[in-house]
Amino acid sequence: MTVQQAASDVEGSGEILDLLVVGGGINGTGIARDAAGRGMTVLLCEKGDLAQGTSSRSSRLIHGGLRYLEYGEFRLVREALREREILLAVAPHLVRPMRFVLPHVAQMRPAWVLRAGLFLYDHLARRRRLPASSAISLGTAPEGIAVRPELKRGFTYADCRTDDARLVVHNAMAARQLGAQVRTHTEFLHASPQGALWRVQLRDLQSGKVASQLVRTLINAAGPWVEEVAPRIPGVARRHRARLVKGSHLVVPKFWSGDHAYLLQNVDRRAIFVTPYEEDFALIGTTDVPYADSPDKVTISAEETRYLCEAVNRQLRCTLDARDVVHAYSGVRCLVDDDQANATSVSRDYVIDVATSDQHAPVLTVLGGKITTYRRLAEHLLDLLRQHFPGMRPAWTASSPLPGGDFPDADFDRAQAQFLQDTTFLPPNHARALFNRHGTIARQILSGIHRLDGMGRHFGAGLYECEVHHFTQREWALTPQDVLWRRTKIGLRLTPDECRQFTQWMSAAKT
Repeated sequence: MTVQQAASDVEGSGEILDLLVVGGGINGTGIARDAAGRGMTVLLCEKGDLAQGTSSRSSRLIHGGLRYLEYGEFRLVREALREREILLAVAPHLVRPMRFVLPHVAQMRPAWVLRAGLFLYDHLARRRRLPASSAISLGTAPEGIAVRPELKRGFTYADCRTDDARLVVHNAMAARQLGAQVRTHTEFLHASPQGALWRVQLRDLQSGKVASQLVRTLINAAGPWVEEVAPRIPGVARRHRARLVKGSHLVVPKFWSGDHAYLLQNVDRRAIFVTPYEEDFALIGTTDVPYADSPDKVTISAEETRYLCEAVNRQLRCTLDARDVVHAYSGVRCLVDDDQANATSVSRDYVIDVATSDQHAPVLTVLGGKITTYRRLAEHLLDLLRQHFPGMRPAWTASSPLPGGDFPDADFDRAQAQFLQDTTFLPPNHARALFNRHGTIARQILSGIHRLDGMGRHFGAGLYECEVHHFTQREWALTPQDVLWRRTKIGLRLTPDECRQFTQWMSAAKT
């Protein structure tokens, strides 16, 4: 018996939805989008803002994971490389190519090991848009100017960068366009079986009101909160448990020329990324620290700051310390507990636990995963549900652009150039940032605006009132932090006084 047939056994149940997704991060919104596009009725609930947890605190990369090859994670790397190509095509406004320089440090890994790893990286999956790796002389290549002179050899390879929080928001927007309900600041309280269905209790954290809803299937995609959510769904046996690992990042002023990034081998054999960030800054990360406290309390430690600065100083021509840090953030990764002693060696692959019984509909729990593979994770999860929903439409997300990514021939650069040409009333850096955040949706935000004074109040750093209205009306933004640190990263550029004025304006706008 399918869960759709079983619904007829429940009387007076009101509206019955196919799917409740708990968690508004990249996995939850990706699942909601895919399910809605397959014809399912979907409700996603998130207790905070979209991407408020781990999904806005990543290394901002869409990559295969070169270092995972060392741990034999060939399937994961192949899948991630395939997804990298797909995301470049369906989200060209949010996923952009980036060239990495990997200095060779003979004391850490022989050059042949790096060359072999890069050869595999080039060939594990088909490359259509990115160049192959190559060896370079750091003494003569422009990229070597920032590298310490004792390091003579290196390699370059291609991967991609992204704005992780915006990737989440655009998936949520796509889910809503397809009919899904997306409720932020809504806490999942409890589920109880009712016949073959689940009756769930949800609390609106703004009003305090509790609502009841019947659903056929539950998805626990709460990330590092997955073990907090699990006991609220009684009678569900699981095969896997979560292991929490903290990863921290630093933002410092950019200290090299060029738009390339660096991948550094650290003395503990970990890899450290140093990437251009928001034009004038550099993003450095990440750490891998076992974590046992609440994910709500995560912060970077002085030891992590020192670790990251020292790792960069060993190989690049800089002398970073805590005084250079303009911003830092930490996130908690929810990995699958595979009994590895070292947090670094714990697999970044995902597991989908499926609990079924004759008494109630399926409950699926998502553990692990990378932002790069979120789309495939969602596709895999929906395929696991097909036997319970025989009318489900086939997989579709691999060829459908995310909102704002519908450029002719996926040519972002040409579309951006045309946008700059059509918006000469805006300072070019402001117009470029607007287009980078929204893609083709930027034209909707500027609909009917042909003069700078039509943009509304300028809060600083290219943030105008008309865009803030879009964030609050179309992208679920409620607080200044939602706008300044997740919908944008403009919090890096505003002065304390500008931040205070913007906070006052948003508070007044709510009343």
